[in-house]
Amino acid sequence: MTIVTPRGSKSRLKGAHGSQGLALGALLLLGGLAIAGPWGVLAWGENLQLLEQRTAQIAALRDEKARLENLNALLHPDHADPDLVGELLRRNYNVVHPDEIVLTLDD
Repeated sequence: MTIVTPRGSKSRLKGAHGSQGLALGALLLLGGLAIAGPWGVLAWGENLQLLEQRTAQIAALRDEKARLENLNALLHPDHADPDLVGELLRRNYNVVHPDEIVLTLDD
């Protein structure tokens, strides 16, 4: 764009308008990302919900870890719990004592 001043000299504003337009476009892009982007205001609620789900999963995994650590301690080769060893043998290998009776239940 060329502007003619009262004295007749010409002034070029094309570069100024281009850089202002580029700056405005960048600001609009940043504003759009702040509202609807992956870390924007609209994603905040979804992120809180995912955080609650992950916290619940972590608590469940900690409980499972504690259970497995207890089972590991009970099955230590030096001092294994005989009741647990017998239960696992019966369940996993289908073994019974000669004086036991097996009852099967239909599902």
